[in-house]
Amino acid sequence: MMSSRAERLAQNFADGVDAVVVMNASEPFLDTTYWYLTGSTSGTFEGARAVVTSDGSLHTFVSILEEETARSSSGEVHVYNTDSERKQQMQDVLKGCRKIGVNFSSTAYGSVEWMKSFLEPDVSIVDATKIIADTIAIKDEKEIELIEKACRISSTVANELPDMIHEGATERDVASEMGIRMLRLGGTGLAFDTIAAFGAHSSEPHYSPADYALKKGDAALFDFGSKYERYCSDLTRTIFLGEPDPVLKRAYEVVRLAQLAGLSEMKDGADASAPDLAARKVIEESEFKGRFIHSFGHGIGMNIHEAIYVSPKSQQKLRAGNVVSAEPGVYIPGVGGIRIEDTVLITEDGYRLLTDYDHSYTVV
Repeated sequence: MMSSRAERLAQNFADGVDAVVVMNASEPFLDTTYWYLTGSTSGTFEGARAVVTSDGSLHTFVSILEEETARSSSGEVHVYNTDSERKQQMQDVLKGCRKIGVNFSSTAYGSVEWMKSFLEPDVSIVDATKIIADTIAIKDEKEIELIEKACRISSTVANELPDMIHEGATERDVASEMGIRMLRLGGTGLAFDTIAAFGAHSSEPHYSPADYALKKGDAALFDFGSKYERYCSDLTRTIFLGEPDPVLKRAYEVVRLAQLAGLSEMKDGADASAPDLAARKVIEESEFKGRFIHSFGHGIGMNIHEAIYVSPKSQQKLRAGNVVSAEPGVYIPGVGGIRIEDTVLITEDGYRLLTDYDHSYTVV
């Protein structure tokens, strides 16, 4: 029988950690680890807490506002009416714990101070970021299924992009149309703000859509993703309205070959740096040396960026069950940029693309 997510987290406890506490405050200090552990797909859970003890038990602490949703999810549910009740309930569950882990990367300072107010003075609070990251990095079958659904939605939109663009279309207009389309296809939200970058703007990797209107010869770069029940997809497709500057056509071919080179290094047990280095070699040996200005990929799950770094300096190993992006790019200021990106599942013997769209050089 497969271990629960809380049990898998407990198996990663190290250095004498007795429990891990996940603490939600109010927006934007909500930790997706809470939804990962409980399996809840709805509910705000502001102020909620989750505790995983060393035996793999999961306890959740919620206000009456969230009680019904919480009881349909995993964990022993503790309902509080006042802050004093919540403190007492957590104090009881944490009794005997001397070292407690907290997700420092997503926890508000005030929440840590709140917990200190009812713990014994000799209890130490330590950073559980790595414990959590190592656990969520390996997706279970349910998670992969949800990511696949998110990827099918974004892939459908990617294949529809040639029909969405025309001369005079603005970046904001197309980005809005893409978002509406993903929701109508069953998405439960956007994974992140859609990037629609036309012409010279496409050389800016994190560009925000504006009122620039597409014209003949422009590159049209789209970086976007859907959410499905909290899980994300990530995809970038670059197409052209009319034949572009020849340098962009050449850049597209180099980026496509770079992605294939990186993908060929993706498998269980591989150095996480290997795909980046293979892709980077293709670009560095071309006329676009120095134009690949970010890493090859990152982890994807409930968050669009999770702590698997497919970068040249990564010290991690890829493992079966990791879901990562594969996104080399070439950026030429004042001219335009090319990026090709897929969401990828690492398997025992290689990889599987979860996104599916036309990767060939496409002119509309």
